Amino acid sequence: MNSSKNNKFREWLSIQIVKNPSRVILFAIFLANLFFIMLSAFMIYLLSPGAGTHRTFLDSLFFTITMIMDAGCISFIVENPNPANAIITIVSLLVILIGMIIFTGGIIGYVSNMISNFIENANGGKRPLITSKHTIILNWNNRGSEIVNDMLYSEFPEVVVILVSENRDQVKEEIENRMADTIEREREQVLNEAMKLDLINGLWYIRENNFRPKVTVIVRQGDPFSHKQLMDISIDRAKSVIILNREQAGNTLNIAASPAKKRKRGNSLTVKTLTLVAELTAAETSANDQKIIVEVVDPWTADIVNKIIRHKEKLDKCNIVPIHIHKILGQLMSQFSIMPELNLVYNELFSKKGSEFYSIPFDIGLENKDNFQAYFASHAHAIPLASMDTKAGRQFFFMSDSSHKLILESEIPAYDYKVELNPDYWQPRRNILILGHNTNTVSLMSGFDSYRGEWNPATDGRDILNICVLDDRNGLEALDYYKDYPYVNHAVEADLYDQEIIYRTINDFIDEQDGDTGILILSDDSVDREDLDTAALTYLIYVQDILSQRRAASGGKDTERVDVVVEILNPKNYDVVHSYSVDNIVISNRYISKMLGQIGEKDALFEFFNDILSYDDSDTDIYTSKELYIKLAGEFYRKMPEPCTAAELIRATYTASRATGSNNITLLLGYITEEDEMVIFAGDQREIEVSLHEKDKLILFSNH
Repeated sequence: MNSSKNNKFREWLSIQIVKNPSRVILFAIFLANLFFIMLSAFMIYLLSPGAGTHRTFLDSLFFTITMIMDAGCISFIVENPNPANAIITIVSLLVILIGMIIFTGGIIGYVSNMISNFIENANGGKRPLITSKHTIILNWNNRGSEIVNDMLYSEFPEVVVILVSENRDQVKEEIENRMADTIEREREQVLNEAMKLDLINGLWYIRENNFRPKVTVIVRQGDPFSHKQLMDISIDRAKSVIILNREQAGNTLNIAASPAKKRKRGNSLTVKTLTLVAELTAAETSANDQKIIVEVVDPWTADIVNKIIRHKEKLDKCNIVPIHIHKILGQLMSQFSIMPELNLVYNELFSKKGSEFYSIPFDIGLENKDNFQAYFASHAHAIPLASMDTKAGRQFFFMSDSSHKLILESEIPAYDYKVELNPDYWQPRRNILILGHNTNTVSLMSGFDSYRGEWNPATDGRDILNICVLDDRNGLEALDYYKDYPYVNHAVEADLYDQEIIYRTINDFIDEQDGDTGILILSDDSVDREDLDTAALTYLIYVQDILSQRRAASGGKDTERVDVVVEILNPKNYDVVHSYSVDNIVISNRYISKMLGQIGEKDALFEFFNDILSYDDSDTDIYTSKELYIKLAGEFYRKMPEPCTAAELIRATYTASRATGSNNITLLLGYITEEDEMVIFAGDQREIEVSLHEKDKLILFSNH
């Protein structure tokens, strides 16, 4: 019978230890201290003078407890130390020593363990996070840190919660390092500008820098498919949820792979995450107008995401925006190849730093001249760009350096400043040499097709594009040696180590051109992480060596204009590329990150970005799609404008574009000087002095 009871007790105790270990420890500490205090009090009661007369057991119990809590209270028991009461003195000292270990040490250990568990649970994502209007990032890839980093430039305080399934500490370190680099660079820049200003003013003190990041980042480790863990990060109250494409084993798309390898299974992680997120954010109890941004990298995933949108999207609750990574990167790289200076422009306008794109709801269509002119007549701190119908209704899009300046009214004088545009302007023929390949190559060629459809033929009757591709056999075979692209006049097969062929091809291509030459170096994104950008850097070394040889042969003069655009995937390689005097460095992942961040703030920008990254179809005289263009000032204007303010030049250029009788709308956003210094018309346009030269390059927003 006793054995059965003992077994039941042992089973009960074992269950409690596993289920509630902290509670068992606390109870054990309590029992041990209770037993020790009672035993000590009894011994002191027996050994104390006057026991049973003027000192009771309760007195001894009180003195024992106070003595353990404060050793100085031993004087209550040993009033006059002498040899006669040496035993009670020794017992009291032992009680103090043992009591401090059992009572004080036990309590301190338990409290320390509770604090440690509290911190561990908070870091590990086991404790609910109560917040709202925050940004959530689910899954992780090499674009994640760039999204967070760009939030350093936000106008308003930001809270970013990142939920990763593994490697929490590694992700946290990656973010901290990326943000630390940016903060140090920005503060150094502010410091340098302050010192320059001080020197100009004759002051020799250093001003306090004013770069104050407003972003709070919380990284938690957990399961993105867990209903509880998503609710624990307040997903129902977030303003936006960004679902990154987390690569799965064997899920790398290689354009140069065999047809069998190119048959992807899609990304089930993205699909499962989106399904649950859509369910939670579409609930009646969730916040309104939440934005779900999801990365898509393959056709299968894109198809499933579109099905989820049809069945789960509720525009008043959650707006799901799929971002086709490779398509966007291909469109960007094609535009940079044709107009390299766009890299500088997009680098700012896609970022939260400086000027950027904004959208606000608008009930009135603004495609006609009068509404644009009405805005110009009372606003001088933003440039209106277009109005479009989006899923969220009709939106008005602007370029400005601050959201509150969109509606900031100003007194605008009646300008009589006028300019005259060249009605026969046409984009010049572009000669481009492409080195290498990557996953975006097909989309890159689609971007060239789109541009060629709007601008072909060139003014001299030849094709607007003249492209040569140099790549290895796998890359060329994957696109059937570019036979479907009539503007690709040469497809040269060469391995990365075939220096003789590479040097001869590059030199011959430059020699054959009677105009500027562009060289686009692509970075293969299908290689292992440690090999990223290796091929691109090798090609860059070849190109720079060739250009150095050509300069030496011409007596140190640049006899031809060669624009080199280099794509890199790992931002850590930026300094290496820049050391080769290449300014047009495209960190492709960074562009996607910036776009994801902007769309997360203003989801209507999704349709706007789709529009500006694509051109109109061929065989049309009515241009509806609007894009950013780089056009030479001396060719765009029939006569060079006189010095004026940005406010005058913006309005005069717009008015002149409307006076041509076509449906063209041209907005001047800024210009790039011959020294490659970019000037964006941000801030008060009335205070920006402009003096253009023929070789300056205009930054234009136009439908042609």
